Amino acid sequence: MNAESIIECVPNFSEGMDEEKVRAIVASMKVDGVRLLDWSRDATHNRSVVTIAGSPDAVVESAVRGVGKAAQLIDLTQQSGVHPRIGAADVVPFVPVSGISVAECAMLARQAGLQIWRRYGVPVYFYGAAATRPDRVQLEDVRRGQFEGLREAALRDAMRRPDVGGPELHSKAGASAVGARSFLIAYNLYIQHPGSNGSGQAPILPQQTEIASARAIARDIRDLRVSNGGLQGVKAIGVMANGRAQISMNITDYQLTPMGQVHAAVSTIARRHGVEVSDGELIGLIPEAAFEPDSDWVRQTLGFNAEEKVLERKLHRPMEWPVS
Repeated sequence: MNAESIIECVPNFSEGMDEEKVRAIVASMKVDGVRLLDWSRDATHNRSVVTIAGSPDAVVESAVRGVGKAAQLIDLTQQSGVHPRIGAADVVPFVPVSGISVAECAMLARQAGLQIWRRYGVPVYFYGAAATRPDRVQLEDVRRGQFEGLREAALRDAMRRPDVGGPELHSKAGASAVGARSFLIAYNLYIQHPGSNGSGQAPILPQQTEIASARAIARDIRDLRVSNGGLQGVKAIGVMANGRAQISMNITDYQLTPMGQVHAAVSTIARRHGVEVSDGELIGLIPEAAFEPDSDWVRQTLGFNAEEKVLERKLHRPMEWPVS
């Protein structure tokens, strides 16, 4: 780590319907030395994603404050959504951008976790490079059972207890998964039946059939992930979003499996299931090295603007912090 080190943090909050709550959470994260690069609110998944970057200590402080505000405003006992979650501030990943390593980000994640518990009483699970146990490296293993299941499991099973705090989860805010990782790209592709009217509402197939196709495609992607030469580092689930069938993916190693390869593979798999890819969306930002101008995936990504979606470019043109 050096004086010019820059890290990114992409906290995910379990609220996407109430804009004022999300705005208040983002506003609480304003800290000197931190740039707000992106924030989005997804009512369908009932989830919001914020992207910040800056000096390591400042970004840690910003993220911790966001977790505290989320714990104050979000009640998981009254919340539901498509996306898996264990906490009001569900996941808080720290990502190296320049002048710093993943291992150093893991140390920062541990510091953040301790502050989250000490200040706000929200227990923490460490995952990714910050994991203290091999069975917590994968985020999906940490989130098994979601808030409702984990709330019970943490009390009866010592192996499910938080790394910091607990054993009880916070009564309303649950727990937060805090970690360190390399760059992750959140990429969604919608599918439709050939001959659809273009809105994704295909008159030929009922929604039950479309979501079944989406889940089958996601299963094939996961099968490819574990086979030689397959979609390494690509996690996928099939969901309904905005009344349309969607393949929701996390690309954890875009250098090993570039975006163009992911789009081509999903398109091929979709055709085998009698459907086609219609359009895509990016949640958050992508690194410059993942951007492939004039590629099919860029053309099919709704509203794609490289100046707004590429991290290195956005660092020079950050957003204004919202006012709560």
